[in-house]
Formats: sequence, C-alpha cells, structure tokens
Amino acid sequence: MAKKKKAKYSGIGGQAVLEGVMMKNNEKYAVAVRKPDGEIDVQVAEYKGLSEKGGIKKLPFIRGIFAFIDSLVLGMKVTMHSASFYEEDESEDTQGKLEKALGSRADDIMMVLTVVLSVIIAVSLFMLLPFFVSDFLGRYIRNASVIAILEGVIRIAVFVGYIIAISLMKDIRRLYMYHGAEHKCINCIERGRELNVRNVMRCSRQHKRCGTSFLLFVVLVSVVVFFFIRVDNIALKLIIRLALVPVIAGISYEIIRLAGRSDNILVRIISAPGMFMQRLTTKEPDADMVEVAIASVEAVFDWRAYLSGNFGYNFDKAQDEQSDDEESGE
Repeated sequence: MAKKKKAKYSGIGGQAVLEGVMMKNNEKYAVAVRKPDGEIDVQVAEYKGLSEKGGIKKLPFIRGIFAFIDSLVLGMKVTMHSASFYEEDESEDTQGKLEKALGSRADDIMMVLTVVLSVIIAVSLFMLLPFFVSDFLGRYIRNASVIAILEGVIRIAVFVGYIIAISLMKDIRRLYMYHGAEHKCINCIERGRELNVRNVMRCSRQHKRCGTSFLLFVVLVSVVVFFFIRVDNIALKLIIRLALVPVIAGISYEIIRLAGRSDNILVRIISAPGMFMQRLTTKEPDADMVEVAIASVEAVFDWRAYLSGNFGYNFDKAQDEQSDDEESGE
C-alpha cells in the first residue's frame, strides 16, 4: 500500500465565482469562467491589497483585518467580472445608465458600495441580531452567564441557518460545486499529485484555509470574547461589540493561517468544525468545472515546479517513460 503523502503549503488560494474560479498566488490572480458558448475565458491581473503595504503582512492580528478587507474587495471585483458574461440586456442598460451618471469610475464606486453594504448586512445579521435577541431574553433570564451563552448559541444558529438556507438555491448550489473544484485543485497540488482532471476529482473538497472556516472561527471567537467582556449599559455593550469586530477578525485570521501551515493533532481538532461546515458550502463538481479550476491555477501558479521542489517530481523522466510506452505500444 502506497504511503500517503504529507500535505505541504503552496500559498495559493481562491474562491468560486459565477460559473468559474478565481485563484490567487501572491499579488497575481486569475479568473477562469466557463462562458455561455462553452469556452473557458481566463483573465490574469495583479492585486496589491492593503495587507501587502507598509509591512502590515508581518504584523500578527493587524494583518488579518486588512487581509479580510482585501478578500472582500477582490472577491467582489472577480464576482462582478464573472457575472458580466451572463448579464441580460436589461442589466446592461442599467449598467449603461450608471456609467453615464457616475462616470468612468462607475464600476469602482459600485464595488465599494456593494462591499460596504455586504459588511453592514453581515454585521447586522451575525452580530447585532443575536445581541438584540439575547438582550430581549435578558428581561426574563437574570443570569448574565446564561444570557452570554444564549447569545453565542443564537449567533451560531443564525450562521448555520443562513448557510443552509442559501444552499437550497440552484445558482448557489452551482457556486458551491465550483467551490469544491477550487478546493480539490489546491488539495491535489498540496498532496503532491499532478494537476489533471482525474487526480483532482479524487481529492477532498474540504480545505483548512477555506473562507467558510474563517467565518466560523469569527463566530466562535466572538462567542468566547463576548462571554468574558461584559458591561451592564446596553449602549456601551453594543459599541464594544462593534468595536471588537476587527479584533475578532484578526484573531480568526491567525487561527486559519496557523491551520493552513500546520497539520498536528491540535490543528486538526481546531479545524474540524470548519471542515464539517464545508460539507454545506462545497459540493462535488463535475469534470467541466474542474477544467475551469485547473485553467485558473495554471494561469498563476507553476505547479510542476512546486511538485519538483517539494515532492521530488522529475517530469522530464516521466515524459521520457511515457514516450517509451507509446513507442512500444503499451
């Protein structure tokens, strides 16, 4: 029986977009989209985010706040790009009107507004809603510890309920399939396997550095932090919760960063809840989706050099052996 190869950190990451996958390697990223005519469109560009400036990426906890902002901005940018292949005439007319009203920076302005709105909705849904519900229950339950626990339980329930609810949508299900393809590609490379459809399809669709795990860590860390930080004044309590959101994001980033670079028993235990949640946010992709994900990887990452340097692959030798087999008719 062949010995299972130990996973090695590659540094690449990405996300699913509408009918496609974005992969990022350092400052370079690629968006591969399966167009309506069946062809794969690949766009390559650079994104120098806030977390890369002024040595921020070397500052623990602080870097996580800026990395989260960067992921939101880039994520929205590539999602809008992928959606442009499937816009209907009515949407194009609306976009044309916006461009006339806002000028040449219409896309940038709309992207910023969308990111800000997304953050407001997320904070309202996962932070403020559990807070107000638990505060209401506090009128009937006088034990502060019980209320703090209830707020945490409600926050987790809202998060899981939201994930389950949107997974029932047809378009989201396809997005989750591309999400699975993205994870499978990264797992394929980091497990030391050649990047092809057959190998990718055999890999796991869960990955420890997934955004789903990060969001779950945000929820769980907030439960712990808010349990120990308590004040009686309702207004001050609300302000503290909002002020601690960046701190919680920073802590969660460090946990997910550690998980992506280590594979000891403690890391596996910490990562287990996020890996379980990924059963909801990833689905098994088909071969066509995997082809799109592979195209995105190959546009920004030299996986052959990575396998040679980390797993001792000799592709020249493998090519020679394949040629010999073909000549002998095997």
